[in-house]
Amino acid sequence: MNIILLGPPGAGKGTQARMLTERHGMVQLSTGDMLRAAVAAGSETGRKAKAVMDAGELVSDEIVIGVVAERLDQPDVRSGVVFDGFPRTAAQAEALERLLAERNMALDAVISMEVEDEKLVDRISGRFTCANCGEGYHDRNKPPNRTGVCDVCGSTEFVRRADDNEETVRQRLVAYHVDTAPLIAYYENRGKLTRIDGMAAIEEVAHSLDRALAAAREEGSSGATKRAAQGD
Repeated sequence: MNIILLGPPGAGKGTQARMLTERHGMVQLSTGDMLRAAVAAGSETGRKAKAVMDAGELVSDEIVIGVVAERLDQPDVRSGVVFDGFPRTAAQAEALERLLAERNMALDAVISMEVEDEKLVDRISGRFTCANCGEGYHDRNKPPNRTGVCDVCGSTEFVRRADDNEETVRQRLVAYHVDTAPLIAYYENRGKLTRIDGMAAIEEVAHSLDRALAAAREEGSSGATKRAAQGD
């Protein structure tokens, strides 16, 4: 299955996407991670993206769409993709439809993880990740079981993103509400959208996602059966 996780920064899309890959063998396609890799590599695209990301703004559609197109050409995506952080604008959503159609792929479901802005500010300002394996943590909501030691790989090195501060987070939320929130209506009108409570506990959100995927899979199977019966 190919799905999109929608939600503002800090909603938990990355955490849930990683859990989906573990449970269902899907590939997490995180444009944020790919862009940060380009920044670290110092490529021309990375330098352009860095200035925008440091300001808490969104990179251009052209840069993001190019990154996604290249990733979709890799063979592992045929096992199913979780789009994490893409699309973010209507133009990106339309581009994704074209990219998938060109590769004989389909979008099965779009899941909106709904949260409250003020709670997000608190959530984001306290998060950090393992520098070795990328596992996410939070000072209050999800600290490591052993202080200073990653639960997954045992590393003792952690990092915090430079843009995870209150001022930048609020700027990112404004950008989300202007550019990305309208995608909820965009996909709802296409019958693809499911809303879930993104403020619930991590495992509860995971269960809600699994139920949404099961419903989408059942609907897809029913639609295929109906088309076959009609001779389409």
